[in-house]
Amino acid sequence: MARQPLSRDRVLGAALGLVDRHGLGALTMRRLGQELGVEAMSLYKHVANKDEVVDGIVELVLDEIDMPDDGAEWRAAMRRRAVSTRAAFARHPWVISVLSRPNPGPGMLRNLDSGIGSLRRGGFSVALAAHALSLLDSYVDGFAVQEATMPFDTPAELVELTGSIMEQFRPEDYPHLAEMAVEHILQPGYDHAAEFEYGLDVILDALDRTRRAVEQSV
Repeated sequence: MARQPLSRDRVLGAALGLVDRHGLGALTMRRLGQELGVEAMSLYKHVANKDEVVDGIVELVLDEIDMPDDGAEWRAAMRRRAVSTRAAFARHPWVISVLSRPNPGPGMLRNLDSGIGSLRRGGFSVALAAHALSLLDSYVDGFAVQEATMPFDTPAELVELTGSIMEQFRPEDYPHLAEMAVEHILQPGYDHAAEFEYGLDVILDALDRTRRAVEQSV
């Protein structure tokens, strides 16, 4: 069977799979060559160095984010963008640590331009659009970091963890924590992931109120 020719797309696809499985620290040109069954030197015909590989796989993750079309209502557009971003970051939790690169690629630039455009078409001033985009992206990124470091992956694991933690203290010592655990977290159907969209809607409501207030003051 003929070996698939090496290409930039193939190199980046292999790098993304490697990092998803083993983390960003596992990415070296030698390890990537082993993944592809070639000598590391062969990779340099397609990528200049490891930094270019990292830039490339960040772009692949950003390409997974669903950018709303230009005709979408601003709130629906920004909600869709945020939900899709959080989902992409959950699939590739390592990406948060390398998003702020000195040379952003077209994927990052498209992402930012699309978000700004949705807000501007929705009646946000340039300044208010900047505030809104910063707030939304900070919330999404922060939630993604929190999710990536949580010591559980499923609602069932959260229930088990909560029960284990509660065994370590008396409810009367931490009454509010115990109340939340019993009346909220341990209730059937609770899923911590749902907290993301609750918080997102609170932010979007606040931004809409601010936008309306600015319009009325003009």
